Amino acid sequence: MSVFIIRRLLQSVVVIWVMSLLVFGGVYLIGDPIDMLINPEADQEDIDAAIRALGLDKPITEQYWFFLINAVKGDLGSSFIFNEPALQLILARMPATMELAFAALFLSIVLGIPLGMWAGLHPNSLSGRSIMTGSILGFSLPSFWVGIMFIMFFAVVLGVLPSGGRGETTEFLGLQVSFLSWKGLSYILLPAINLALFKLSLVIRLSRAGTQEVIHQDYIKFARAKGISEKRVILVHVLKNIMIPVVTILGLEFGSVIAFAVVTETVFAWPGMGKLIIESIDQLDRPVIVAYLMIIVFMFIVINLVVDILYSVLDPRVRLQDVKA
Repeated sequence: MSVFIIRRLLQSVVVIWVMSLLVFGGVYLIGDPIDMLINPEADQEDIDAAIRALGLDKPITEQYWFFLINAVKGDLGSSFIFNEPALQLILARMPATMELAFAALFLSIVLGIPLGMWAGLHPNSLSGRSIMTGSILGFSLPSFWVGIMFIMFFAVVLGVLPSGGRGETTEFLGLQVSFLSWKGLSYILLPAINLALFKLSLVIRLSRAGTQEVIHQDYIKFARAKGISEKRVILVHVLKNIMIPVVTILGLEFGSVIAFAVVTETVFAWPGMGKLIIESIDQLDRPVIVAYLMIIVFMFIVINLVVDILYSVLDPRVRLQDVKA
């Protein structure tokens, strides 16, 4: 296992370096931040001073080298708008995004796996067909429209849930979280459901497909022939064997939940990283954009490593040394 992890870490260094080239070069081509920061009526002397102060007068190769050296030291640059370290700004917003992502993942697991297994065990029943129809809607409906409909129905018409914001937070392990109070839960419920819809539909379909494949295997028939209760057959033999593809998808999709929670955070005014990156793109705040994308790349790499390790826990036949990066 140690050899596998070391090999993956070395590969991760190369991936991060290549992505830093792509991200830095791509962001450099997006407009000129000076146009956003300087008054159009400012004279050329003030404009030149601002360009020098931000280091934008240097060639892109020199700017990238400067960024790379500082990134190794843990410095991803300072925001043009807030004049604060970009990493510090993002980390301040990260707990809100992570809380929302974990809430969406939790809903996807506790609802998606049981519903998918039920649809797989009863494929021709009304309930099974209804579950699959609902999963199709979860794939099809755009999240921004669903979010707006949630706000209209639950916040405006019924008035039972707040329309946006994070609400009351409680300190937990040094972080401010919402899920420890009923009022905080009321604020996180709608955005979490909205963010979880696509993942929930994905888990339902994976669980259903896995259940239908596993339920006809010889070891399931043998377990039933031995007189093992149907409940144990389902919860032990079937559930364990459908979890590998589900864990794979959930691991990768958790990274995408964090990276692409932008729409949900914008619709529900959730103060997370997604809302920050939208504001930074609007204001061409290059250091924040680059820092955000590099953090997302790092998260994907870590999540992929964790998923590969979980393979060996769920299925001993999977050998870590044989897993391709």
